[in-house]
Order: sequence, then C-alpha cells, then structure tokens
Amino acid sequence: MPRRYNQDRSRRRNRETSRRRTVFMRPGVQISIVLVAALIIFIILQMSGGGGGTAALAPAISVDEAWSMYQNGAYVLDVRTVEEWNEFHAPNTTLIPLDELASRVDEVPRDREIVVVCRSGNRSQQGRDILLNAGFEKVTSMTGGLNEWRARGYPIEP
Repeated sequence: MPRRYNQDRSRRRNRETSRRRTVFMRPGVQISIVLVAALIIFIILQMSGGGGGTAALAPAISVDEAWSMYQNGAYVLDVRTVEEWNEFHAPNTTLIPLDELASRVDEVPRDREIVVVCRSGNRSQQGRDILLNAGFEKVTSMTGGLNEWRARGYPIEP
C-alpha cells in the first residue's frame, strides 16, 4: 500500500508540474512576462536617473521646454556678446560670451541642469558642446534663441 500511495502522489505531482509548464510555454504568457519585466526595469531606471547616475539632457530643447527648466531652477547660460546682453536678457541668467567660455568653464556649476542660450540658437549649440567636452553632463541648447523667448512673451530685462 505505501508503495502505491507514493506512486499516485508522484503521478499527481508530475501532472501538476506538466500543467504549470504548459501555462508558461504559451506564447502569450511568455510575452506578458517579458513585457512586465521590461516595464519594471524601465521604472527602476527612470527612478534612479537613467541607470548611469545622471540623466543626460536632450541636445537641444524648445523655448517652451527651456522656460519650464528655467522655472524649475536650471542654470541658464547666455553666450551672446556683452552688447547683446545689454540690449536685453532673461532675468537671473549668467553671461559668459562664447569666445570666453572655454577658459571660464569653472564658473559654471556642475551640479545643476544647464540651458545654454544665445540670440537665435546657433552659438548656444557651440556653447553646449564646449561644456560637454569639458565634462559637463546635464547640458542642453535652446533652439530659437532669446529672440523667440522674447517673442513668446517670456520675461526679459533691458
């Protein structure tokens, strides 16, 4: 009797294991498991800042995106000339003309997101690249420049 009981128990266990394998072998279940795992990994990476410790910014952003970053405390670096700055500039921003930036990178904070701006968006790309080459990671360039910033009604100072 005990032998038969063990055999029946073993058969039941094999059938249950076989059923479990069958469920996990279905393509829909496998895809669901992969998608759930990918979603969990994505969420973890987003919460940890992209997995690399610091999240890189897009190479260029719109004026509206720059305005949002400005409101959230990003460091805004104006790389225009002193004459252009004196004509108008965004409040609470810093002027370091593009031709001086490489020698003055130590004046730019490394612990904040940086938005580089200029008149129309060309020099700001060069400024962004100077900072990236100097080891800054959270740097972006504003397309459209301060001309578009002013046209959209964002604050400026004379």
